[in-house]
Formats: sequence, structure tokens, C-alpha cells
Amino acid sequence: MSATEHNQYGPAALPALQGATLGALLDAGTRLLEAAGVAFGHGTSNARDEAAWLILWRLGLPLDTPITGDGAEDEPENGMANRPITPAELAQVATLFDERIRTRKPAAYLTHEAWLMGVPFYVDERAIVPRSFIAELLVDGSLDVFLSADTRQVLDLCTGNGSLAVLAALVWPDVAVTAADISPEALEVARINVAKHGLQERIRLQRSDGLAELPGPWDLILCNPPYVNAASMAQLPPEYRAEPALALAGGADGMDFIRRLLADAPAHLSPHGVLVLEIGNERAHFEAAFPRLQPIWLDTSAGADQVLLLPREALCAPDAFVQSIA
Repeated sequence: MSATEHNQYGPAALPALQGATLGALLDAGTRLLEAAGVAFGHGTSNARDEAAWLILWRLGLPLDTPITGDGAEDEPENGMANRPITPAELAQVATLFDERIRTRKPAAYLTHEAWLMGVPFYVDERAIVPRSFIAELLVDGSLDVFLSADTRQVLDLCTGNGSLAVLAALVWPDVAVTAADISPEALEVARINVAKHGLQERIRLQRSDGLAELPGPWDLILCNPPYVNAASMAQLPPEYRAEPALALAGGADGMDFIRRLLADAPAHLSPHGVLVLEIGNERAHFEAAFPRLQPIWLDTSAGADQVLLLPREALCAPDAFVQSIA
């Protein structure tokens, strides 16, 4: 029975996927995803963008193919809304939409493809779908002002599928990058992406529980750790529960991994080293856990409370750190 006849997450009678043209199919796909109540946040933020992704990928069209309108006469010349859809193509797209709705897996797990700052990455269920705001800071040069002329050793801790390590290596051709994770399965995915971008000589993969196997010293540590608090974990939509919980769950207040990281980091950073840490929507919990720390909050597209930076000296100050986690 197809998802358009029965949906395990809601009542039956979802609208059928129809469309004789690309534009009409996009409109129908948007309505279908909205009616199914799927959750977004793994590369798209709304039903229309997700529908376009699924349709274009299934049809083998570039993901930047312009689709506008619904085939009206005033369609721009560079648009493809009027492109005909064959019955066979419609059946293929409908099967993919059915899988997206029925399984509630993120689209990236169905396509095995994710994009971060315009760079393509392989991904599957062994690693979370890459979506770190640290990627913006790498590509737009925001971190450069905090780095030393001697910055050479970069660590991407909790690397997942290796996307931040790859971006760091692409942005800074003179640095050596280590990508580390506690999960051997995630490191297998990271290895695919390192090879995909031809960076085997620039990026070393290392399994480690936190910094235990990573003595350094590191000039820069990038870390998008598990930081979701327990209450939020319990309320995650199925799309997020399809990802490895190990990469998301941060304990009661989301700070379990971060407490250990901040305590260990000074001994693993070079004298001029800095730590860049993503904490998502957990700023209140971070400040409650570390009230004496004075991080530098970095601007991202989601605001200035998602990513913070801590120089080594800030972590070494006894009154700023040791007492704050006592």
C-alpha cells in the first residue's frame, strides 16, 4: 500500500502525486509533503525546496535546475516548468516520495548526497546529515582573524561524515587536518568523502573518545559535538531520530561532552590555539554550565548564539573555567 493511501504517521487520504510537467510535479510534490507533515532541517527548510530536491535528483537533473511557476505562458526562458514528465518518470518520483513519507528518513539518506556551502558530500545512516554553521565561518573567512600565522594543525572533532575537515582542507591549503570521531562507522563515511575530494594526503582520520587519542598540540579545534538536551531529544521528529543518537544526545542539559572537552582542551591546544564550538540552540544551558567563561560569539546565518570561539588563554584562566564547571 503506497504512502498516498496510508501513512503510518497520520491519517489516510494524502493527495496523489500528479504532474504532466516539471512545474506541476513540483507543485504536487510540495502539497504532498505538506499534507504528510514531514519535518525538514537536513538541507532544506520547507516542503517546496525538499520536493524540488527529490524530483531533480530522481530525474537526474542538476539540483540548481530552475523550476518556476506551473507552466504558465509567462514562464521565464531559462525555467523548466514546462518540461514534460513521462508516466515512467512520474512513477519513479512517486516511489521516492513514498519512501520519504513512509520511512521519515531525511532526504539525504535516500539520495546519499548532502551539500554544505556548495560542496557535495556522501552521507548515509552511519553519520548525521552535515549542517554545521561552522561551515559558513570556514568559507566566508570569519575565522581567519583569530588564527595565527603559525596555524598548521587543525582538528575536526566529532567529524561525522568529514564535511568540516574537507572544507577546512579546501579553505586552508597549507594546514594539516585530522578528522576524529568516536564512531568507527562515521569514520568510514568520512573516509569516502576524503577520497571523494582527493584529500587523502591532507586529512588524517582518527578514532578517539573526545581528545583521548589526540594529544596535539592543535592550533585550531573545530567541534560540532552532541549537544541536544534530553528534553529536546525526547521531542525530536522521526527524521532526526533516524540519525545516530550518539552524534546528537548531550545529556540532561546537552553539556556532557562539552564539559569534558573544555576541561581537556587547554592541554591539547598550542599556546596560540583556539577552539570553535557549535552548540545550536543550547546557549542558555551553556551559560548556566559555564557562567564565568567569556566566549566570543560568532555571527552565522542563524544568529550570534549558535557558534562560539574560545582562545586557549580563556580556557586556562582558573576563575573563568575551573570554577564554572565545579
